[in-house]
Amino acid sequence: MRLKLKTVFVLYFMVSLLGLIYALMQLGQRCDCTDHDMSRDRIISRLRGELHSLREQMKKAEPTKPPKPLLSTIYVITPTYSRLVQKAELTRISQTFLHVPQLHWILVEDSPDKTALVSEFLAHSGLTYTHLHVPTPRDRKLQEGDPSWLKPRGAEQRNEGLRWLRDSTRARQGEQGVVYFADDDNTYSTQLFEEMRGTQMVSVWPVGLVGGMRYERPVVEGGLVVRFHTGWRPGRPFPIDMAGFAVSLRLVLANPESRFDGNAPMGFLESSFLQGLVTMEELEPKADMCTKVLVWHTRTEKPKMKREDALQKQGLGSDPGVEV
Repeated sequence: MRLKLKTVFVLYFMVSLLGLIYALMQLGQRCDCTDHDMSRDRIISRLRGELHSLREQMKKAEPTKPPKPLLSTIYVITPTYSRLVQKAELTRISQTFLHVPQLHWILVEDSPDKTALVSEFLAHSGLTYTHLHVPTPRDRKLQEGDPSWLKPRGAEQRNEGLRWLRDSTRARQGEQGVVYFADDDNTYSTQLFEEMRGTQMVSVWPVGLVGGMRYERPVVEGGLVVRFHTGWRPGRPFPIDMAGFAVSLRLVLANPESRFDGNAPMGFLESSFLQGLVTMEELEPKADMCTKVLVWHTRTEKPKMKREDALQKQGLGSDPGVEV
């Protein structure tokens, strides 16, 4: 019996030793991990399936969000003319327009041809634009030294913008849009454009620094415009500044004869256009019932070029090839 136990013990010891030697020999050897990899892939696939299922359940649990309504296009018609500060003015106004979604700028030059300066400027503006041109008849042009109020300005250019709008959008009668007349020297809050975007017929608001006053504005009572706060000829049909109203595209298209009268008396240019479109009772007050100023009738001071003129006479003037 002792011999048998001793034999069993030796055999057990030998088997264990052989197993240890085999295990040591396997250290550092490349492992065949095919089964392990397959198991890992199955686990990853199962987890991905569970994640997808959870995402689908979360989507079903979330309330359905209504689709965002399409924004109406704001068509901004801007007359412009060549002068030393033109590019500076256009740069300033375009920087504002870049912050307004769904805006189409219609820039109309007072010129027999499109100028290189404006063409290049628009091409690099980043805006959706249309570039037009039409000259003001000589007898309607302001002469050097004339006060700015002597004759209506920009009538032909605004009418050219309206002509393009009617020709290009006639096939899209149902299009939602707004038409606004923005001079290139005014200052505009981006909020103004969101105020006008929902215009149904003609919307109105205050204009700051105009008519020799801090502001001019429609006076609203009971939600309706009843008169205008202005210091000059309040009896005009619409004593309002060009920057103080917007018109729905639908109304412009429905009234193809409505235009600005270039021969209108001083201060009546706006009335010549609005009279055939709307009555005072139909005006839509914006900007918190016409109590907030969101546009200012600013003007850039005409630069004094005395030193430039003196250097020009000496042949030392600024390089004309540098665009200003």
